[in-house]
Amino acid sequence: MKLVRFIPKCLGIPPRIGVLQKNIVVDLAASFRAYLYARNLSSKEGAYRLADTLLPGKMLEFIENGPLSMEAAHNALQFIKEEGETNVLGEKTTFQDDEVQLLSPIEKSYSLRDFLSFELHLKNARARRGKEVPSVWYEIPIYYKGNVSSIVGPEDAIEWPSYSNFMDYELEMACIIGKSGKNISKEEAEDHIFGYTIMNDFSARDMQFKETEGGLGPAKGKDFATAFGPYIITKDELPDPYHLRMTAKINGELWSDGNSNSMYRKFTDMIAYASQDENISAGDIFGSGTVGNGCGLELGKQLKDGDIIELEIEHLGVLKNQVFTKK
Repeated sequence: MKLVRFIPKCLGIPPRIGVLQKNIVVDLAASFRAYLYARNLSSKEGAYRLADTLLPGKMLEFIENGPLSMEAAHNALQFIKEEGETNVLGEKTTFQDDEVQLLSPIEKSYSLRDFLSFELHLKNARARRGKEVPSVWYEIPIYYKGNVSSIVGPEDAIEWPSYSNFMDYELEMACIIGKSGKNISKEEAEDHIFGYTIMNDFSARDMQFKETEGGLGPAKGKDFATAFGPYIITKDELPDPYHLRMTAKINGELWSDGNSNSMYRKFTDMIAYASQDENISAGDIFGSGTVGNGCGLELGKQLKDGDIIELEIEHLGVLKNQVFTKK
C-alpha cells in the first residue's frame, strides 16, 4: 500500500489516512465504515467507533495498532475494489488526487535517527572541508537525532533560517519502524520495518559546521525542517529497497543522480545497532543519510531564495518543496 495522510480540499475535516492508487486516494476510515455497514457487520454507530479506532487520522496511531489496522485497511480497499465509490453512509470514500492536499505521511514520531550510510557522500563532504573520513565511520553506524517537531510534508514551504547563509537539501530515503523492540538482531530487524518514504534532511550548512566543530550536534543546523513524503510504501510492496534510483532536481534541473545500491550499511544494520540496550518504537524514523552527490555541498552549489526542490526515488514518488526567506 501507498499510505498517505491527506485533507480533502472541499471539506473542513481533520487529516485522514488514505491509500494512493494511481490518481485516486481511497479514504480508509470512510471505506471501512461503508464496508462494515453494507456487509451488515456493524450498526452505523458501531462502524464509526470501529473505524475511528482502527483507522485513525494519525499515522503513528495506525502503525501502533499493528496487524488489526492493516487488516481493516485491506478490507476497506477490497470493498472499494468490488463496489467502487459508494456513499452508503452519506460520505465520500474516494477522491481524485487533485481534490486533496497531501500532508507528511507521518505527522510526528517518537524519534528521528538520521544515519550516515553512503560512503561517497561522506568522502565528498569531508573533502570539501579538507578532511578525510574518520575511521569510526567504518566501525559503527553513526547517526544524529533530529527534531520530530519540525516534520513537514510535500508541497510545504521551507522557511530559510535567519541565522544561515548556506541552505542545502539532502536526498535520502527513510525507513519507518512498524514494531517496537530492544536488542534486536540483524536477522530479526527486517520484521520490525513497516515501510519506506522519501526524506529531505534540509541543512543550514554554515551553522552545522560551527556546531560539529564543537564536538556535538548538529542541532540548529538541522532542526528547522525535515520533509517526508509523498507517501509511505509498505515493505510488502517494496521487497528490495537497495536498488532504487535517487534523483534531485532544482527548478527542473537535474543536480543529483544516485542509487540506494551504494549504501554501505542497510536499515537492518541500523536497527540492530540503535536497539542495543535501548527501545525503538513503532513509528520511529530511521534516515538512510544522503546518497553520494545527493546535496549541494558535494556539488559546490547552494540553494537560493525561491528554489523548488524535487526529490524522486524509484517506487517512492516525488517529494517537492520550495525554500523561501522571510521578508
